[in-house]
Amino acid sequence: MNKLDKDYQDLLKDILTNGVEKSDRTGTGTISVFGRQIRHNMQDGFPLLTTKRMAIKTCMTELKWFLKGDTNIKYLVDNGCNIWNGDAYKNYISKTNEYKGNWPDTMEEFIERIKTDDEFAKKWGELGPIYGAQWRHWTVSEDTSYDGEYVWVDQIQYLIEQLKDNPDSRRLMVNAWNVGELDQMTLPPCHYGFQVYVADGKLSLMWNQRSVDTFLGLPFNIASYGMLLHLLAKEVGLEAGELIGNLGDVHLYKNHLKQAKEQLARMPYNLPHLTKLENVDVLNGEFDYTIEYYESHPRIEAPLSN
Repeated sequence: MNKLDKDYQDLLKDILTNGVEKSDRTGTGTISVFGRQIRHNMQDGFPLLTTKRMAIKTCMTELKWFLKGDTNIKYLVDNGCNIWNGDAYKNYISKTNEYKGNWPDTMEEFIERIKTDDEFAKKWGELGPIYGAQWRHWTVSEDTSYDGEYVWVDQIQYLIEQLKDNPDSRRLMVNAWNVGELDQMTLPPCHYGFQVYVADGKLSLMWNQRSVDTFLGLPFNIASYGMLLHLLAKEVGLEAGELIGNLGDVHLYKNHLKQAKEQLARMPYNLPHLTKLENVDVLNGEFDYTIEYYESHPRIEAPLSN
């Protein structure tokens, strides 16, 4: 039985039944509940929802981007992943609201310029020290003994080393919520940290999320952390165990209510399986994968609020 889709549908139903109306930074408005959890045994299949078609390549491209330590959308758009376009464009508009001459006036023009103009992309494709920067280059201090260069910690590399050397540690954690750099980020991290745990030859992963766009974002988060769990397990020679999400403000945007009800009416299929995971190089953000037996209902279109 596909318990993951059922649990996700129960979460949708919980929000629709018990949620309270709350305003939000996008001006869209939400229905929200607080403090929920979702759990999945990775032996039951790869955690890709079947009650709507998921864009798995887009999700995996974003994960590779995080692992590379990249914070510029050029890699994403060059690889067909557009989920951060709106945040970059909103940042661009907020800083260039004066007359721009021949500068882009629409999001489509903006993204085309990102693709074709490296100097423009370097400046305006940058999102600040978001996930990738914190995972791979957490700034510790500016140390004058290193000619004024910043000293930083590669949390992913350290995590892998500790998993190999001290798997029973209770400090196997990665954090993206760098309070000293939040004001430099286009968007502070929604999923702000994760912890891993080793027992009986299996690696489990639990992530924490302050803000949960339940219809569009959460299915991606589940699949992304599921793949990250597989990658880390393969890197250190363990099996993938349990995936757990601790969820804070769990909400549906008001322009997603109809879509959520449509998804609730669908019967889940069996979960797909990750049948190949090859050429894994976690520290360079590279891996090849094959997910088979993915049967799903059609996509449900919904607007993204930025």
